[in-house]
Amino acid sequence: MSTTDTDVLVIGAGPTGLLLAGDLATAGIDVTLVERRPHGLGNMTRAFGVHARTLEQLDARGLADELLTTGTTLTTARLFGRLDLDLSRLPTRFNHLLVTPQYEVERLLERRAVAAGVTFRYGTELRGLRQDAEGVTAELTEPDGAPLALRARYLVGTDGVRSSVRTALGLPFPGRSVIRSIVLADVRLTEAPTDSFTVVGSGDTFAFLAPFGDGWYRVMGWTRTRQVADSEPVDLDEVREIARKALGTDYGMHDARWISRFHSDERQAPAYRVGRAFLAGDAAHVHSPAGGQGMNTGLQDAANLSWKLTAALRGETPDAEALLDSYQSERHPVGATVLRSSGAIVRLAMAHTPLTRALRSLAARFLNAVPPASARAMDTLSGIGISYAAAPGAGRPSGRRAPDAHLREGRLYELLRQGEFVLIAPEGATPALPATAPVTPKHLVRATWTDPAKKAAVLVRPDGYVHWASN
Repeated sequence: MSTTDTDVLVIGAGPTGLLLAGDLATAGIDVTLVERRPHGLGNMTRAFGVHARTLEQLDARGLADELLTTGTTLTTARLFGRLDLDLSRLPTRFNHLLVTPQYEVERLLERRAVAAGVTFRYGTELRGLRQDAEGVTAELTEPDGAPLALRARYLVGTDGVRSSVRTALGLPFPGRSVIRSIVLADVRLTEAPTDSFTVVGSGDTFAFLAPFGDGWYRVMGWTRTRQVADSEPVDLDEVREIARKALGTDYGMHDARWISRFHSDERQAPAYRVGRAFLAGDAAHVHSPAGGQGMNTGLQDAANLSWKLTAALRGETPDAEALLDSYQSERHPVGATVLRSSGAIVRLAMAHTPLTRALRSLAARFLNAVPPASARAMDTLSGIGISYAAAPGAGRPSGRRAPDAHLREGRLYELLRQGEFVLIAPEGATPALPATAPVTPKHLVRATWTDPAKKAAVLVRPDGYVHWASN
């Protein structure tokens, strides 16, 4: 059995693992990414939407503008025929939902990871792991069946709902299945829908329809009258029938390039960190596809964890253990919130009693009539509203999302592409770093406000959240 060493071993080359590995390698960390699938094997999944906060994270990596060319942007969404969400009101340059297949996201992230020097091991499976005070040893099986022991200072499991890392760590995955026998298809339509993004629930049936922008549409449907196992065959006729029941028409669906049947769970691991091993993405949490938050939440997990691992490995933080523990304290509540919000959407879609339908109608009327409530719902769905507890010794806006800003040196999110902290100060000011900052001047980008009215200095984390601000 041979042994190879790396700083960070990432298990799972989906979007979460690719973003994490790319971040670390860009920062000069030695990273190995292990994926059980052979290279080039397609990964057609149900993820289809990229929300505003995720687009901001991709903007901070120089990928958002290119990704926007692969799909279509939607500024409005109609839910249940009554609730209209106006995403154009989001306080961001990405005030929309991007509908694009997950494989487009993976393509850009893989290209970035390769360019940054990530070592890929495809066709390789994790069989177990063991930890000690200095690192983690992963027991792997190579494509030819040969065993391999790979040693790393840290390990991150981004290997999905059936995570072998989570199993090896002995972590439970409590929760339950909330909906069975969902059908999913990418189709062409003879007749274009009037609404670009539609979710309709009729009690016994619901359907979702959204355009990719290239002539293909994503359709998802469910009916209470056909509850079968995931292994049961599904064809386009079944998808058409569900669409007709929920939407009143199937829009002439034809030429399906992909059809599948799946069930949806709501589950969350109690711990995202065990020693030197971490979980991110679907390995840590899985929830209803309603709201399209799954891939987005995983990508934001990776953005949160990557800079913390980098700071710990560089020795730049006064308390590496506390910083790494903050991944759990910041991201676990976000995962729980997504479980609640996506679960609420799917339960509203499945409402079939007079009482639950009346409650759905009441909720829609309330959100339509009360702009602050509607704005809060959109902030939650888009990720714009996510914030964390203030750093020790720092008050607000510490922990809050840093909106993009035009600085003398360029846009804030362009400066974040260097993968470092950004210290913004008034012209002529040279503020000192706070003692709690997990960064040294060597890895700091300095910037200047263009607005002379701004007198405070602000330290922005690599993931686009405020770490500290002066009075």
